[in-house]
Amino acid sequence: MCHYTSRAAALTLLVGALACSDRPPGTAPEAPPGEPATLSTATGPELLARSLALALGDPTFRAQVKGELDRSPFREHKLSFQRFLSAEPGGGRALASLARHAGLPTADLARAAERAIPLEMYLPVPEHRRSWTGDGNVLVATALADHDPPVAFDVQGNRQLLDPERPPAIPVIAVVPVETDFATTPAKIGGDFLFPWPPLPPPPPVVPGLYMTKAHFADDFEGWLKGSPEFEVHVLGQKAQTDSLTSYQCAGEKQPAPYYFDQNGLDWSGSVMLFSKVQLDAYNAAHPGQNIRVFVVEDDDTACQIKANRDIVGNLFKAVDGAYKALTAGNDSSNTVAKLFKRANAIQKLWAAVASFINTNDELVGTAVEDAVVGISYPGYNWIVKGENNATNGWITLGMK
Repeated sequence: MCHYTSRAAALTLLVGALACSDRPPGTAPEAPPGEPATLSTATGPELLARSLALALGDPTFRAQVKGELDRSPFREHKLSFQRFLSAEPGGGRALASLARHAGLPTADLARAAERAIPLEMYLPVPEHRRSWTGDGNVLVATALADHDPPVAFDVQGNRQLLDPERPPAIPVIAVVPVETDFATTPAKIGGDFLFPWPPLPPPPPVVPGLYMTKAHFADDFEGWLKGSPEFEVHVLGQKAQTDSLTSYQCAGEKQPAPYYFDQNGLDWSGSVMLFSKVQLDAYNAAHPGQNIRVFVVEDDDTACQIKANRDIVGNLFKAVDGAYKALTAGNDSSNTVAKLFKRANAIQKLWAAVASFINTNDELVGTAVEDAVVGISYPGYNWIVKGENNATNGWITLGMK
């Protein structure tokens, strides 16, 4: 994520330079009843989305936006929205264009962008990225929370609500809260290297520990406006000597190796460490009789921090533990013949107080239960991911190495 202070400073500097040279403030186009038109009637992402949509009515500006999106090296060709406004070639022409077409003073729109949460812009639907040629048949949509009905605007500034579960046929540019780390530039786009790459060095020796090597989920648990899912796997265990659970380790796309993995669809295969043998041994020594849970979430906005309603988390564990007599945790069961991660008892009192979880909108995919306990199996997988109401939300392969 780009640093808030740096983008705020850049936008602040633009205010003085552009406000003096910009044309006199105009009047925003008249909007239908109940629709935002000026700073007095709308602020934040919705105002910015409408301003961008109006500016996209200009073919020259559309070509600029299309080019910037196509050239973006980030996943799904994302751009930092505030950085695009303040630091694009020409030193703020995008900001001035948005203000001019929205009929707003440039300084006011700059302040609105500065005060808004960090945002990113992109076409979240792959088919839209392939089909949009830069023409005026495009919408700009925004939503703060996943699965909220997106508020969308066409290039005339007309407002409409979109279905949060199914994208429209017309291409949509999303202006949504940042999920991308824009501090570093990736070396490849969409899995293809931008230039010939030298041979990779040999892989480092395998660190002993608990690994996941395959995953399949029944849903991506992500609204279409937010693009690809961000699956994370947490190892949960007893917090100190309390009756609370906490996350001891997270594996996901924002984590360093060997905890890095990036699953952008329903299926993934590879090798990612979830918990090292050193971590597991230390946990077992500090928490005798308390086993660990493998817990999967689809993260929204804040990497490797589980943010979910405590009651929902507690009810999920209660339902799953009740269905399988609390054989819903696991531990190292290796012997001289094989390295194994097998079912173990989950102390039920621990789900009564989920220590570090707060009320927000991460999607709870579920807690892993060994297939022998659940009584169902899928070829090549050995643990079943059980979610709310004991629903089967996926299956994964776990093992000790």
